[in-house]
Amino acid sequence: MQHFLYKRYKWLYNIIGDYMGHSIDLSKYQIRTDLAIESINNREIAGIVFNETIEDGIKITDVFISEEGSKNINKKTGNYVTIEFEDVTDFENQKKVEKVFVKELKKMLTKLNIKDDDGCLIIGLGNSKSTPDSLGPLTINHVLVTNHLFELNEVEEGFRRVSVLVPGVMGQTGLETSEVIASIALKFKPKFLIAIDALASQSVERLNKTIQMTDTGIHPGSGVGNNRKEISFETLNIPCIAIGVPTVVDAITIVSDTINYMHKHYTYSKLNVNNPLNKLMAYSPNYLKEKIKLNKKDKEILLGIVGTLSDEEIKQLLFEVLTPIGFNMMVTPKEVDFTIDKLSDLIGNGLNETLHSKI
Repeated sequence: MQHFLYKRYKWLYNIIGDYMGHSIDLSKYQIRTDLAIESINNREIAGIVFNETIEDGIKITDVFISEEGSKNINKKTGNYVTIEFEDVTDFENQKKVEKVFVKELKKMLTKLNIKDDDGCLIIGLGNSKSTPDSLGPLTINHVLVTNHLFELNEVEEGFRRVSVLVPGVMGQTGLETSEVIASIALKFKPKFLIAIDALASQSVERLNKTIQMTDTGIHPGSGVGNNRKEISFETLNIPCIAIGVPTVVDAITIVSDTINYMHKHYTYSKLNVNNPLNKLMAYSPNYLKEKIKLNKKDKEILLGIVGTLSDEEIKQLLFEVLTPIGFNMMVTPKEVDFTIDKLSDLIGNGLNETLHSKI
């Protein structure tokens, strides 16, 4: 979709383009996200089927994208499962999410016809020296590795062959990650592969509170605009499951979300300024996370011309402003060290429970 300014002032863009001797391509100005549910955004799109359920306070969204749907939202054909939760920093909540994670991963293995004794290669993608990007390498530390024990015939029934690899990133090794993985897969011939990686989101609320798994594989680095060769069935000829958590958002997302919260705060305050209950209750900003019907006139009063724009138009405008000058920074929460540690523990333990029936 072209930028709204291009549609309004197409004549001006054409003049500038003619003067510079080339046309202006705005297709590169796209908001980054690795999450399928953000590309769909609860809209009815041809070729896409999705179903939402709630289990123990955890939201599970199951999405199937056909070839037609793939063309409509630029996501690969396949199954995407998204698990959304509020907290994993305490033991009880962590175990609740882990239970759902194991259940959904087992379902995906069944869909892919993975047998109980099929060998698996688990890849921890990312840079261990960068906290937001260290989910993959840290998760590998919690995975039970058994492949070498099978070589010694020292494994009892109920365990499968599992080997792991932390290939690093191209900036560290100078090697294309997908080619390193392809070489290992060709040599040891696992029946399927699981890749764990940090993702990028379009929503601050989903940071470190969402797990996505998909059978379509993964493009390492795509969330931060650093596209590498994909890791998928098409490149490795074995089923490839990608598991990821959004750990970063770009500056555009933060600014556009802030504008939306300002609108909500203004509307809520205007409607409730004379409510006597508010004078007796402690201030709580939880209403900002709820759906509040916004008045178009209120939005315009608050922010003038910017207030007349839709959420999508605001994001596109911010993208056009910040990206060319290099200020569309990738941002992560201040408590990311603690949260990544908990998430890597959850995913690692969930993989062990899923892959080994004895656990």
